[in-house]
Amino acid sequence: MKVVVQSFGGWLILFFSCVSFCVTFQLHDREMLLEMEKIRRTGGNLTLRPEEEEFNSKLMKLKEAEIATAMETGLFPPAMHFFKAKELIEKSAVFDILKKMPKGGLLHIHDYAMVSPEWLIYNISYLPHCYVSFCKETVRFKFSKPSHPKKLYSCSKWILLETYRKNLKDVSAFDKRWVKTFLIVTDTPEETYPTQASIWKKFESIFKISSGLINYAPVFKSYLYQGLLELYKDNVQYVEIRVILPAIYEANGKVHGKVWSVKVFKKVAAKLKKKYPDFLGLKLIYTTTRYLSNEYLEICFFLLPTRTVGWEDGGKSLFELQKVLWLPKIKKITLPYFFHAGETGAQVLKLVSDLRNHPAAFLLSEGYPIVVSSDDPAIFGSKGLSHDFYEMFMGVGGMSANLRTIKQLVLNSFKYSSMKPNEKKKALGVWEKKWNDFIESFLHSM
Repeated sequence: MKVVVQSFGGWLILFFSCVSFCVTFQLHDREMLLEMEKIRRTGGNLTLRPEEEEFNSKLMKLKEAEIATAMETGLFPPAMHFFKAKELIEKSAVFDILKKMPKGGLLHIHDYAMVSPEWLIYNISYLPHCYVSFCKETVRFKFSKPSHPKKLYSCSKWILLETYRKNLKDVSAFDKRWVKTFLIVTDTPEETYPTQASIWKKFESIFKISSGLINYAPVFKSYLYQGLLELYKDNVQYVEIRVILPAIYEANGKVHGKVWSVKVFKKVAAKLKKKYPDFLGLKLIYTTTRYLSNEYLEICFFLLPTRTVGWEDGGKSLFELQKVLWLPKIKKITLPYFFHAGETGAQVLKLVSDLRNHPAAFLLSEGYPIVVSSDDPAIFGSKGLSHDFYEMFMGVGGMSANLRTIKQLVLNSFKYSSMKPNEKKKALGVWEKKWNDFIESFLHSM
């Protein structure tokens, strides 16, 4: 009996020793896997300077505090419709920091959605010779001199806006209502836009309304400058603009073509760069919609780097356009494409209701190349990239997103831009100085 006990005891001790060893091994193995996951994430392999590590520590404390507050109140902006979340975002300490951050390049923004609607109404619509015509469910603008513009089908006669305002009791209220016609913002987004089709209808109508103002040659020039200035003020250093290049008109009816418009872009960019030397410039990506015929697309695809846009479920798919897309290769022409895909399904555009569930969350965790862009900020009531970086940092990235994530996203904006290698090198140098100044400024203010 004594031998049995000793034998049993020896086995028992050996068993527990094995368990202890296995648990230690598994824990070590798990820690290695977790570390590999961190490294694989966007920005996971970046090495931060001591100053950046200190910045990151303070930034994450602010982030944790805001999320803790959100859990108490039940109000977490990335889990809300943007129109309802915008006011909360702009009160955020994290947002205030991101506003001041040098954001690198904005690679996806449309030319006619860059400038705040307030600027169009309170500045442009007060210019001389501006006419208005009221149509069913919409309105149209036109500059004309010396005579009235031609009447539009199913619309009222053109009225000189200056005269129209003189007959109003409350011009201020009238202008405020008009600002809203350039926005899809509403207090009841779910009820106002119950389907993708409804919001896309409103979305596209805004471009038709604003085009009468923006397409006027003197306005076109000042509009582009104002758009670039608003981006620069939001600490965007470089921009790639999706352009339509429609006909630009003069008050006497003269019309300018696409070449004229491209030259204006160049002059405006040079003007801004002269005033702000750290502005890195812009590039244009010619854009056409998915609704157009193949014959028209054949012409468009040879003008500039090209991209197709529009509601994907309501227009032609890339598969349907493949015959046209192969034309450059057949004709032995090198043409860079920028394909637009992924805006299908139920966000502002009815795509995703909670940004924590956005597909980009997985892409970030696996280190896929991602760049933060704002697409149509003016229409959504925002400016530049600050709101987008907030949503990415607080929502899409989850608690794993930190300064490394943000820095890599900014670096990606240069890496995946259309700039040439020497342009990228120069741009990174300019941005890096601004970045280091930003880090130091924040640390000194804390």
